[in-house]
Amino acid sequence: MLSYRHLYRSIALFILSQVSLAGLVSYSYATDQLVNKAVQQQKQESRHNDQREAGFKQTEKSLKATRNTLANEKIKLQQQIDSLSAQFSDNESQLSHLEEKLRLETGSLGEVFGVVRQNAKNLQSYINRSITQADRHQYSPAVEAIVAAKTLPSLPQLHGLWQSFAEQIRASEEISRIRVPFIDHSGEKHQVEAVRLGAFGLVTSQGYVAWEPHKQVVMSYLKQPEDGPVLGQISGLLSGQTQVVRIDPSKGALLAQLANVPDLMDRVKSGGVVGYIILTILAIGLLIALVRGTILLVIRQKIKAQLRHPETPGNNPLGRILGVYDQEKHRNVEALELRLLEAVMDEQVHLEKGLSMLKLLAALAPMLGLLGTVTGMIETFQVITQFGNGDPKVMAGGISMALVTTVLGLISAMPMLLAHNILSSQAESIRMILEKQGIAIVATQAEKDIVAETRAQVA
Repeated sequence: MLSYRHLYRSIALFILSQVSLAGLVSYSYATDQLVNKAVQQQKQESRHNDQREAGFKQTEKSLKATRNTLANEKIKLQQQIDSLSAQFSDNESQLSHLEEKLRLETGSLGEVFGVVRQNAKNLQSYINRSITQADRHQYSPAVEAIVAAKTLPSLPQLHGLWQSFAEQIRASEEISRIRVPFIDHSGEKHQVEAVRLGAFGLVTSQGYVAWEPHKQVVMSYLKQPEDGPVLGQISGLLSGQTQVVRIDPSKGALLAQLANVPDLMDRVKSGGVVGYIILTILAIGLLIALVRGTILLVIRQKIKAQLRHPETPGNNPLGRILGVYDQEKHRNVEALELRLLEAVMDEQVHLEKGLSMLKLLAALAPMLGLLGTVTGMIETFQVITQFGNGDPKVMAGGISMALVTTVLGLISAMPMLLAHNILSSQAESIRMILEKQGIAIVATQAEKDIVAETRAQVA
């Protein structure tokens, strides 16, 4: 039993010894592999480090070379800066010396240059606005050169300035025929003949024309002055003949303002609807006055003729009254007087026909004018509410309507009132004649009745 146990232990020890030996062998092999691998990695790192060290040395060498180059350039630039600074100081000193020398040499020429340049600017502005630019601008380049100059003008430039002054003076007194580009109302441009009246105006076959200096063309004014000259009327001036011509002393400003001056139709249009109503009332009133005045004049002539021949009553107011007497003379005086009074009143109605309407229209016209005034002021205040009162032109429409309707109302009322007064006086005069004749007829009839009664009493 013990021997087996001893055997088993011996076997187990042997097996353990074999296993330990195998582990040692395996461990030794793994250790050798790791050592070899570590040696190889160390060799690779050593080679890599050598390469990096070589690169670093090459970069260091390149940077040192660049630093040396930049240091050399810095030295050169510093030398240039020192040279330029010295040159700048010399230039400043020389410039100061030259400025002082220029100031001493020029003296008062600087003030002369200022005066010359200012006069050149004034002359250039005059030439650009004047109609003499159309044909008298030979020396304008010399004037423009002086205006644009920054230094003292030369003698040729001063001579050109003097020649330009002389040219404009001569042009202001010339009457010359020229050809100018003309733009008509359709926008087409063509050449036309014109007469230049000094520096005051250009006259073509259409009258005065406006010179546009920026476009170098002429255009017609919107409105020509009354008795304004045309090309055919002033041809005698070119031959030296004496002729009276209307000119614009403002050189076109007054002619341009003529377009803003309203004529009669423009003023009537500014009155609006109320203005047209007032004019319609005036036309109706004048027509009534004309018709009634003609009728009363004819009646008056017929009455005068009837007074010369009372024995033959005609177709007129007095004749009809005489006809009433012929028909009613058998009646007594009281009845005859009433009949004649009735006839006179009937004739009075015919004589005064239309006069009440004329009086009504005369009273209505100023009331309509007042209505137009109120309407215009309402419109003006509405415009002020919308746009303010900064621009008077915005309010001009309403104010114009207010004033024009007032004027139209007064102008319409005055002739109608005058006509009504004249026609009423004529009708009253005719009525007085009729009443006088009627009273005379009644008096004559009363005398006849008294004579007849006296004879009857005597008999």
